[in-house]
Amino acid sequence: MKKLIYITSAVFLLASCSKNITDKNIDPKNPSTVPSYTLYTQAQLNMSNTLSSSNVNLNIFRLIQQYWTETTYTDESNYDLGTRAIPDGWWNAWYRNVLTNFQLANSFARTDVKDAAVLKNDTTIADIQQVYAFYVLVNTFGNVPYSQALNTNNPFPKYDDAKTVYYALLDRLDKDIAALDPSSESWGTADIIYGGDVSKWLKFANSLKLKMGILIADDDAAKAKSVVEAAAPNVFTSNDDNAYFAYLTSPPNTNPIWVDLVQSGRQDFVGATTVVDLTLGLNDPRVPLFFTTDANNAYSGGVPGKGNTYSIFSKPSSQITAPSFPGDLLDFAEVNFYLAEAAARGFTVGGTADQFYNAGITASIKAWGGSDLDATTYLLQPSVAYATAAGSWQEKIGTQAYLALYNRGYDAWTEFRRLDFPALAVPTNALSGFPTRFSYPAKEQNVNGPNYNAAAAAIGGDVVTTKLWWDKN
Repeated sequence: MKKLIYITSAVFLLASCSKNITDKNIDPKNPSTVPSYTLYTQAQLNMSNTLSSSNVNLNIFRLIQQYWTETTYTDESNYDLGTRAIPDGWWNAWYRNVLTNFQLANSFARTDVKDAAVLKNDTTIADIQQVYAFYVLVNTFGNVPYSQALNTNNPFPKYDDAKTVYYALLDRLDKDIAALDPSSESWGTADIIYGGDVSKWLKFANSLKLKMGILIADDDAAKAKSVVEAAAPNVFTSNDDNAYFAYLTSPPNTNPIWVDLVQSGRQDFVGATTVVDLTLGLNDPRVPLFFTTDANNAYSGGVPGKGNTYSIFSKPSSQITAPSFPGDLLDFAEVNFYLAEAAARGFTVGGTADQFYNAGITASIKAWGGSDLDATTYLLQPSVAYATAAGSWQEKIGTQAYLALYNRGYDAWTEFRRLDFPALAVPTNALSGFPTRFSYPAKEQNVNGPNYNAAAAAIGGDVVTTKLWWDKN
């Protein structure tokens, strides 16, 4: 009997251990399934963080565009992309943190969401944001993985032709626009940008279409005209439509600039002479909204690419460095500048270049906290008014779009590559000519070598001065 008890106890113990081992194989911190809405919100957060960040390991476009310049460590202001592997960080952020999460959100939504109409809106809205993400990637690098991207069974995706990808994205966006149903709901409170308002996403999609259409105007005027004129009647109509990602006043979901500069106590950046002198010269009412005063209670910027003493110059304003300052993905001001350009090119968009130019300036000033009077006074100056401001329409619109896109370095970089205004200083110790693209990530060269080599050859060389297919000037 005693022996039988021992055997029975051993069997029971073995069964108990077996059950415990099975339980231990479940990682509570990495569940196999999660609600789709959590992935969707995370994707939006990652997208906004990537565009808003001032971390020099990820987003240096404010430095390239000379909105800000550095104090002690000046590598990035001098176009050093390689030391910190910045292209790798940018690539990873979009493919891994944004696109993958949107894809997973859509996959899980097919299980989570029982209402067919809501599911259609959910997946369509996530797809619109995937189009946005691919737009950023293809316009940063050139040829990129697209048709074979996001396939976990293929770790070595081929690179697709950039122009082919771009036109496929336009087609994809058209299908998304047609699929949206404003009479049904969508992501609800999981959608930090629009709270699930499908009508807002419809305007966003058309505004993105306008943005994408005008980008190709120097390469394919007929296609650009068709795309722009189709989108124009349905774009943003006020600042209420702005695609803002709302951050919170306390961690962890705070404005990345606050995290980078205030929470971390960094003193890495001051305003650059390029933008500070330009705004002062135009008596721009946004100067105190963009910058703090300097050591002399005035406004001044540091020299791009040179070591600058932090205490002497103007710094990014307290508005920008506030923990709840929102991320801006697309706004009414930039939409008006695209429409102004379209009108200047002779496209039919429901207004004239000067009307949209004025509307863009006014929208920007008011979005930053200025008034209608501020905008009117600014526009009355001969140096600002469309009819009398210096230069071609490219210079007039390019200069004011540059100011309106302050703090949005990536979009400002894209506009500068197209319009070439305003003039940017050559950094003190520039490592290259002006970067018109990012070089491919080092990891792609090492891991996905054959596809990388084919892509580099196809675009004319993997260097930062290789122009993308739409950049004709």
